[in-house]
Amino acid sequence: MKETVAQDKVENRVKLFGTDGIRGRANVYPMSPELVLRLGQALGLYFKKHYEKPRILIGKDTRKSGYMLEQALSSGICSVGVDTFFLGPLPTPGIAYLTRGMRANAGIVISASHNAYFDNGIKIFSADGYKLPDEVEEKLESLVFDSTLNAHLPTGKAIGTTQRIDDAIGQYAVFLKEQFPKHLTLEGVRIVLDCANGAAYKVAPKVFEELGAEVFLIGANPDGTNINEDCGAVYPKRLIKKVKLYKADIGIAVDGDADRVIVVDEKGELLDGDEVMAICGIHYLEQKRLNGNAVVATIMSNMGLDIAMSRHQGKVVRTQVGDRYVVEEMRKNNYNLGGEQSGHMVFRDCSTTGDGILAALCLLEILIEKGQGLHDLKKCMERLPQVLKSFAVDKKVPLPQLPDLTTLIKQMEQSLGKEGRVLFRYSGTEKKARIMIEGSDRDQIESMVEELAEKAGNMIKQAPAVLSNG
Repeated sequence: MKETVAQDKVENRVKLFGTDGIRGRANVYPMSPELVLRLGQALGLYFKKHYEKPRILIGKDTRKSGYMLEQALSSGICSVGVDTFFLGPLPTPGIAYLTRGMRANAGIVISASHNAYFDNGIKIFSADGYKLPDEVEEKLESLVFDSTLNAHLPTGKAIGTTQRIDDAIGQYAVFLKEQFPKHLTLEGVRIVLDCANGAAYKVAPKVFEELGAEVFLIGANPDGTNINEDCGAVYPKRLIKKVKLYKADIGIAVDGDADRVIVVDEKGELLDGDEVMAICGIHYLEQKRLNGNAVVATIMSNMGLDIAMSRHQGKVVRTQVGDRYVVEEMRKNNYNLGGEQSGHMVFRDCSTTGDGILAALCLLEILIEKGQGLHDLKKCMERLPQVLKSFAVDKKVPLPQLPDLTTLIKQMEQSLGKEGRVLFRYSGTEKKARIMIEGSDRDQIESMVEELAEKAGNMIKQAPAVLSNG
């Protein structure tokens, strides 16, 4: 791992932006104060070229390193003559919403989402509340490593300033409550809510309680190092136990930056993003609210979603992995519902990005309108057996450069037939390879996953380092 910007400019091995912004170990390149300050300068210069007096919002989750990084980022932006506004801890979708609502030119999120506290990351929204396109990220990356970057620093009155926005949580909470139908109430609904000790720890309970629900909280006491620690959307065991203990109607868990959600039904059974999409998609089909009669999902979504939608004359449109690609497809063809199996849910009629709290409200709306429990509603979709496995890699060797691995994958797909599939990919945010195999025989696909992981790991290790794409 390189420690300085200068070294990286020479070696040019690490691409800053992945599928969801920049992410890494806090206080280590690329999430070092030095690099983040230069990123701030690059951002300020880029937006100064497009707006006369740009305004940039900065929000974060509850990680200890957020204080350090927001100061470095703001210092860089202000140093090139652009004003910043601190929002404090706020969910990623809240920052996207306020970027639009406050007529800002950009909104920046300091968060590593579902990662452990020692990581951190940066995501950037443009003025319309959507994540920056690849071509803009590439321009920013070029500016970061431009040796003339410091030649653009003004002095005196031209230096930028920073202000704190005190009512950011209140503004976002009002927006969320306005999305819940006014003729409905959550009175009598018992909710176990897991905030992951993250960005939603204040706003999420506020919203559900003010709509009338009885809320039992988990993960609402952040200390800077306990974000996502045995809680939240990635670790639902405590949520399941509490739903059973309190005889709740639903359990809701968001991740560290609250852009994704998983839910637990009244019997303590877990639902992922695919099942939530199926419930919402079918309901919207019935109400003729689903644009194009389609939900947008990624290649990781279970084939049971396709079957469930087709039964109601709907369809699934698939994209590569990453909620940004789901959103791009939705914008391109005017679809209004999409998401990922991991729980990123995009309701584009009222939001521009994944929003865990909003998704939970939309699901609760359906539960109340139909007068059914979640356990019965989820029967609209029957999942096909699907096995996932991730393993660490020291380099990401493109599949075309691993012909033996490509051959093995094709052989496995042939043995599975039409009712199965094999997916192998690299994580866009971590040094990991991910495998997903789907088929009708669980024992068979479990055996295949283990075989593929072992052989793929060995092939990647033995591949020359020069073949790595980072």
